[in-house]
Amino acid sequence: MATTREIHLSTRPVGLPGPEHFETVSVDLPDLADGDVLVRNTVLSVDPYMRGRMNDVKSYVPPFQLGSPMDGGAVGIVEESRSDQLAVGDTVLTMAGWRERAVLPAAVARKLDVSRVPASAYLGVLGMPGLTAYVGLKRIAELREGDTVFISGAAGAVGSVAGQVARQLGAGRVIGSAGSPEKVSWLVDELGFDAAFDYHDGPVARQLKEHGPVDAYFDNVGGEHLEGAIFHMADFGRIALCGAIAGYNADAPEPGPRNLMMLVSKRITMRGFIVSDHADLTSQFYREAGDWLAAGDLTYRETYFEGLDQMVEAFRGLYSGGNTGKMLVRL
Repeated sequence: MATTREIHLSTRPVGLPGPEHFETVSVDLPDLADGDVLVRNTVLSVDPYMRGRMNDVKSYVPPFQLGSPMDGGAVGIVEESRSDQLAVGDTVLTMAGWRERAVLPAAVARKLDVSRVPASAYLGVLGMPGLTAYVGLKRIAELREGDTVFISGAAGAVGSVAGQVARQLGAGRVIGSAGSPEKVSWLVDELGFDAAFDYHDGPVARQLKEHGPVDAYFDNVGGEHLEGAIFHMADFGRIALCGAIAGYNADAPEPGPRNLMMLVSKRITMRGFIVSDHADLTSQFYREAGDWLAAGDLTYRETYFEGLDQMVEAFRGLYSGGNTGKMLVRL
């Protein structure tokens, strides 16, 4: 009988989650039924949206249940199969993260082509973060030829792809914010941003001033970043609200931007979005992003923690700037 270790949410955190909110449990896996596969995970994803699932509140995705295995993006290898869709040795993408192995219906596992890119890319640049960047710019911000684009959290999994996608979609200038001088250099020197700044160096509104007016803003951060962007939006500018990581661990509601009247005076469009609502763009994204990767016009970086026991620390690292590009855990 196969066994696995898996991580459960044991208590619901207030503020930044810590080890005391999780429990690692060893369990026996069920025997495979017809159509099932046994998958050994090799790389696990941690993503900011998972913080919301730790709260017992209604949202666009159900909360994690206490005392039950958590889930999230994962890539792995099929070790046993009772399905004619997947064979032993196939590399697959699943949502059976936060564990070492899983027995799953083959229908919920997507076979991956790893001949051109490593499997981990399907958790980042060719996965949900990459698609999020593409949807936010192309459909939500309606990026236009020659636009000046500002991206907050630009050295993260979504933001780093968004800056490069903006360029491929015809942006005239791409500006990013990040949390360290090293990340700022990466954006400009390697990813092709026209300019970037460290948000620790002063108010966002002041640092963004010299780069505006901004036609399209891709917001990963919220808070001061959103307020600063509104100050420097062009008339009829468009804002795509992807996330607000600055407030995910707040223990009380944070105040909104103090300059919302500018949405009226500047005739700004501001729209939130969830990537899963835009599945119709998936095939187009994979085709275009694959071409950009092959041509060297889209690059990426990954930050790794090692082993299931580092899952919680990897997740916490998302909120302390511990990652450049996609944060992953390698098993």
